[in-house]
Amino acid sequence: MQRRLPILVLLLVAVVCSASAQVKSQRQPTMRPVDGAGIFRNYCAACHGIDGRGNGPVSKALKQGAPDLTRLSQRNDGAFPAIHVRSTIMFGADELLPAHGSKAMPIWGPIFHEIEFDQDLGNVRLENITKYLESIQRK
Repeated sequence: MQRRLPILVLLLVAVVCSASAQVKSQRQPTMRPVDGAGIFRNYCAACHGIDGRGNGPVSKALKQGAPDLTRLSQRNDGAFPAIHVRSTIMFGADELLPAHGSKAMPIWGPIFHEIEFDQDLGNVRLENITKYLESIQRK
């Protein structure tokens, strides 16, 4: 029996590895979102919340919380500040957004340009996330 134990262990390891390889081969390749809602879920919701109201799980750890992105138009006399939104995503928050403290908000623009290896969809992502944020504004 003692001689069979190593063989049984090796057999068990081989079966587990084989099953793991089959599961990995059946998985779909990782898709990086290009749509605004998908980008928001993947990159913004942790701080801003899935609904954009600043209630994401990470917001509690921020110095002053995360801003409510559904009120951007309200805070801009009813007009959606698309240029400011794009600029903030591309280059980071300015002093007018103290909730982000000292650049606590990641600068996503350059990251959006480096996601795909075969094509640059950074501007597409930037435009789509901006349009998505405009679409979730409270009336």
